[in-house]
Amino acid sequence: MLKKHSVKIAGHATSITLESPFWDQLKRVATERDMALSTLIEDIDTQRGDQNLSSALRVFVLETVMEK
Repeated sequence: MLKKHSVKIAGHATSITLESPFWDQLKRVATERDMALSTLIEDIDTQRGDQNLSSALRVFVLETVMEK
């Protein structure tokens, strides 16, 4: 199920729509890296190029899971 989440990126609020499993994995990765979830999302945002942010977050989670 898709759910909207509000986060602050580079000082401005934005809304991200993600399925719960992807959101849960993002939180897990942020915790493992000892960083704020908003910081992790901001890092992904700066590297995504023209890709939609929600899609970039899903790809990041998939790549992270595949590395393990």
